[in-house]
Amino acid sequence: MEYNIKIRDGPARIGEFLLDNRKIVTPNILFLDTKRFKAINLADVLITNSKIQKDKLTLKISNQFFYPKDMPKELNLALIKKYKKETKEYCIIPGNEEIIDQTLKDNTACFFIVGNASQLFDQPKKFVDFIIKLRQRIGYEKILYLPSIGDPTCFALLAYMGVDLFDSTKAIIAARNNTLLFADGNYKKSDLDELPCSCPICKKWKNTPSELRFMDILNHNYFMMLNEIKQVRNSIKNNNIRNLVETRVKSNPTLTSILRNLDQNHYSFLEKRTPVISKTKIIATSKESLNRPEIKRFQKRVIERYRKPKSSKVLVLLPCSAKKPYSFSKSHHMFLEKILSSGNPSMIHEVIITSPIGLVPRELELIYPASAYDIPVTGIWDEDEKKMIREMLTSYLKLNKYDEIIVHLPREIVEFIKDLMHKAIITCINSPTSQESLEEFSKVLKEKVKSYKPVKNQARILDNIASTLSYQFGKEVSEKILKNCVIRGKYPYQKIIYKKTQLGMVTEPRGFISFTIDGASKIADSNNYWVKIYDDFNLKGSVFSPGVKDADENIRIGDEVVVIRNNKLCAVGVAQMNGEEMKNSSHGEAVKVRHRV
Repeated sequence: MEYNIKIRDGPARIGEFLLDNRKIVTPNILFLDTKRFKAINLADVLITNSKIQKDKLTLKISNQFFYPKDMPKELNLALIKKYKKETKEYCIIPGNEEIIDQTLKDNTACFFIVGNASQLFDQPKKFVDFIIKLRQRIGYEKILYLPSIGDPTCFALLAYMGVDLFDSTKAIIAARNNTLLFADGNYKKSDLDELPCSCPICKKWKNTPSELRFMDILNHNYFMMLNEIKQVRNSIKNNNIRNLVETRVKSNPTLTSILRNLDQNHYSFLEKRTPVISKTKIIATSKESLNRPEIKRFQKRVIERYRKPKSSKVLVLLPCSAKKPYSFSKSHHMFLEKILSSGNPSMIHEVIITSPIGLVPRELELIYPASAYDIPVTGIWDEDEKKMIREMLTSYLKLNKYDEIIVHLPREIVEFIKDLMHKAIITCINSPTSQESLEEFSKVLKEKVKSYKPVKNQARILDNIASTLSYQFGKEVSEKILKNCVIRGKYPYQKIIYKKTQLGMVTEPRGFISFTIDGASKIADSNNYWVKIYDDFNLKGSVFSPGVKDADENIRIGDEVVVIRNNKLCAVGVAQMNGEEMKNSSHGEAVKVRHRV
């Protein structure tokens, strides 16, 4: 049995494995097929403990893996030993975190089953800790199957945790209890006056739910499962799985608890697998959005890596805008007009205050997730949002010093941050875009910047690129790349030029600097974001994981990376896997090469 990952979206993935020389796409549902319960005709793959159907893809697995979760450790290990003798293709894992390593010792299986997942699922923290540890231990190229717990409300969340396969057990149990499954929750037929569904079963019975029989409810539940698993796969393909997860978990407190445990206790697991670039908009409509790994990573990099443009002396705090990037919006055009007419605009540095991201320096507005998010605008700030912004602003001002701070923000924001800034000048009289506020903003800007010696626009643009590079690679790499360079081109398309040679370029779609071979050589010299390939690897197109000898574990999907062979630079491109997966995988594209030596 062989498993190949085709598309990644955080820990979730679309993959394929071969069964009887036919491909099964994951995430997917294994439909139970027994004498009592026949699988739906639309099922991709069946699961049975009896006779295998020749005309259908069927996986035969022993029914002995359903046993109590809290059995003694010795009994668990004895069962594992027994299963190893029965088959080497799959491995049954007891839901006990302490014996994961012993279970996996000398285990070559590709297919892993959590034998008592349904009991473990009722303990959210233990469930999350167990699944994450198991996924980390078995690696990226193994299939993970959770029996008996999958239904339309939780497929998205479990897939986001790295689970590949579910089964139809929940549909049968729900039907026995006269319960209809839906993506937004489960409902007793007695609670429904009409059927909110257009599946073939519900069309037949129209507005008479009370007349539904067991097989009708079961087939409805099967249709709902199939609809949702397709929705999950579509969301992964469109890099939208997290948005779907945040929508689905609201249907069940247990799911919300699992997601919160996942976000708060396993950030490194999520962040490692989350791309640094995406075209998908973050829909930040819940508290869970504040803990998204891409948002927390952005915040950490702004504090730990990013440094403000050297030439800027006056900090201006501005509100966000509905349109992204901010500088393309009508409101920010107004702000920029006043800054440019101040007489010394290169002294001014703009930082946008926003939720759920926190602080966005103007140079980073093209970078995901600052470039792609949407929030409900109410003027009401949650206490968690206030705390996050206060902590970020405090840390940022400790590391980035300014002579003056001008606050052009709505009153509701000023109220919870003004005590953090000594002698800050507030210029917003009412709305930030009102005529009175803009006039006050312009007057204060002109007054504050006139005492500074003018900085040439070209020097400030170079400082802006340096700040972007510090976010992308760190301050030391930024200084090394830009030494004796100039910037050419119009924002947001700007080129880094060294003695008439182009080293790299900023583009709006990525926000990051993309490098030529000449620019890549400077990254290679700094020993950052490198991928080493085997000496005999013949590089013609992309770098595939079998050719990767080693890789920097700081690499994330979407990062700019350099490819090294025989200790020499041979290519530059964009990472399609994180550094850990590149080293440990035997299939798939690791680096999409842009330029080769």
